[in-house]
Amino acid sequence: MADEKKIGVYLCSDCGIGEALDIEELEKVASSEFRVPVCKTHPFLCSRDGVQVIKDDINNGDVNKIVIAACSPRVNSDVFDFDPLKNVVERVNLREQVVWTQPSDEASRESTQMMAADYLRMGITRAEKAELPDPKIADVNRTVLVVGGGVTGLTAALEASQAGYKTVLVEKAEELGGWAKKMYRVFPTKPPFAELEQPTVSSKIDAAQNDKNITIHTRATISSIEGGPGEYKVTIDRSGTAEAFDAGSIVLATGWKPYDAGKLGHLGYGKHKNVVTNLEMEELVKNGNGKVLRPSDGKPVKNVVFMQCAGQRDEDHVPYCSTVCCNVSLKQAKYVRESDPDAGAFIIYKDMRTMGLYENFYKSAQDDEGVFLAKGEILDIEEAPDGSLYVEVDNLLLGRKMNIQADMVVLATGMVSSMVPDEKGVNNLTSEYIGNIVKKETEDGEIEALEPESLILNLKYRQGPEMPHLKWGFPDSHFICFPYETRRTGIYSAGAVRHPMDAVQSTADATGAALKAIQCLELTAEGRAVHPRTWDRTYPEIRFESCTQCRRCTVECPFGAYNEKADGTPLEFPSRCRRCGVCMGACPQRVISFKDYSVDMISSVLKSIEVPDEGTFILGFVCENDAYPAFDMMGLNRMNLNPNIRLIPLRCLGGLNLVWIADALSKGIDGILLLGCKYGDDYQCHYIKGSQMANERLEKVQETLDRLMLEAERVEQVQIAINEWEKLPGIIEEFTKKIDDIGENPYKGF
Repeated sequence: MADEKKIGVYLCSDCGIGEALDIEELEKVASSEFRVPVCKTHPFLCSRDGVQVIKDDINNGDVNKIVIAACSPRVNSDVFDFDPLKNVVERVNLREQVVWTQPSDEASRESTQMMAADYLRMGITRAEKAELPDPKIADVNRTVLVVGGGVTGLTAALEASQAGYKTVLVEKAEELGGWAKKMYRVFPTKPPFAELEQPTVSSKIDAAQNDKNITIHTRATISSIEGGPGEYKVTIDRSGTAEAFDAGSIVLATGWKPYDAGKLGHLGYGKHKNVVTNLEMEELVKNGNGKVLRPSDGKPVKNVVFMQCAGQRDEDHVPYCSTVCCNVSLKQAKYVRESDPDAGAFIIYKDMRTMGLYENFYKSAQDDEGVFLAKGEILDIEEAPDGSLYVEVDNLLLGRKMNIQADMVVLATGMVSSMVPDEKGVNNLTSEYIGNIVKKETEDGEIEALEPESLILNLKYRQGPEMPHLKWGFPDSHFICFPYETRRTGIYSAGAVRHPMDAVQSTADATGAALKAIQCLELTAEGRAVHPRTWDRTYPEIRFESCTQCRRCTVECPFGAYNEKADGTPLEFPSRCRRCGVCMGACPQRVISFKDYSVDMISSVLKSIEVPDEGTFILGFVCENDAYPAFDMMGLNRMNLNPNIRLIPLRCLGGLNLVWIADALSKGIDGILLLGCKYGDDYQCHYIKGSQMANERLEKVQETLDRLMLEAERVEQVQIAINEWEKLPGIIEEFTKKIDDIGENPYKGF
């Protein structure tokens, strides 16, 4: 490729670019400074005629590296698509981030021209350094593994099958159906959303069992999962017998389990025989064929008290709301009323939460004269000799205490992700819990190894055998924008294992996860990234001869894309990689790179900038997912941008290599802004922890600045979301003033 570099620069003069800039001077930058053999200007480059100019040069063999200086790379990507396997395409943003952010008066023309010239230099440099991708086209295994045979798993398997994909469904219980099969009735799914309906899970079970594309293993658990998307090696244990098969992607649909009511003795559970959980209530009604009978003596009930949030929204038990329990109690109150029209149901709640159209369901219960709803909390429960219960309630609406004589009390105990180990409990998890550490000892009593105890998936990953969790045990993902995506590429969580939801929601969730699992298979087969850079065909390449086995890449990859040898040398699994470049930024030896993204490339790009001898000059490293489009939004809204800032987009701020900081400051740049996504518990980083990692690396920047004898304040990180574009001018102005106070970089001019 090095001997065949044929760069063509194509300048567009439309959208105000020609009026604001001296196009001939930009042509000189390309032809004189870089000696680009092909440099052309077109008045409407994204038109059919404009695109044809580029195509003709490609077809004639004149260019294979195309630099398009026009609009943002976030628009017209389909128009400027020139076979990425044969041509390098680099976009230079002259419209949104230069012309549209600068005043049109004559006094500003020189600084605007300098901005445009620098961005053109940067774009040509990137094109020079970029190489064509070498995609790993593969004949992947197109089987979808579904773990869990409840309503979510069954739906995922059926949806994948209907799309033409083989599915293997693994369920640890003897029967399919999960909790849905234990329900007497289910919530309404049709207008007016007031009447209970018969469960439909049996029809799903029948459909799955009769589907030739679906292989079902019950009484089975996962012993191990090795490999990555398109090439998983799965071993299961069926009653002590090991079976192995291949799979291409995985849907995690292991559902939920009830919170341990044994921890709710203060609410009478385990102490009073007629205090039951909502699940036990469901079982009683189903066994009674619709009749609500007291568990202690089988007598029909006349009054039932339902206590909402039993242990929920309580830091000592379940800190969150399970979202479903209010509807469950409303449903079971209907059981009581249908069982005996003279019976009464009392629902004591903190807040009634009936999402969406279930509000109509709530209203139907309100309209029932035998259903009594009170905002409050249960203060005490006492049991009479005959098993009746005396319930003292603090009624917050009436502002007084009240007493109810009940035959039963039903506790809404809430939902816990199946990923939470029983011995841990939902309250005792770290935000990235991946299993207990189990000590294995030799016969001599010495520790032989430390191995994480498996829970469900038994992944053979360097970063642990299970999914990284949020603090309450739900699989971690980019919850806001990409709910099915987890931190393990090719594994998609769905249903109540992901967050509390009912069967209707789980059905929709399973459909989405199945489609993502299919998308993963097809993109992997083409050698493309799964998310979010779905066009990307590059992979990290490692110069192993210079690797020092520091383990930074294997530890810091947000997606566990690397395993490692015993000595710490990374083992690559290309199909797990999201192409974020975090490993590239983490590597102190700078031995990791991509065909079109490398430490050397970005260093060369920033060195191509012409830093003026006077005036405060700022460099911005910006995340391509939030910060970069936020700058585009500034341009679209014609907000002014300081002309003395240059932006270098990064795939993720977590890919920031500290050598770029040193290079920029050594060149004389006065200050450096790192603009990345929001991090923390409510992170918005597309690559999970990229922005947070960049912030952690900033602590090491001080060493670089001390070595250069520069002030630490010259480098600053700012969290910015795409919808906060209006803040950008103020952020840059404030930082510029800070640098003005510090003074110019003493390296300027050298």
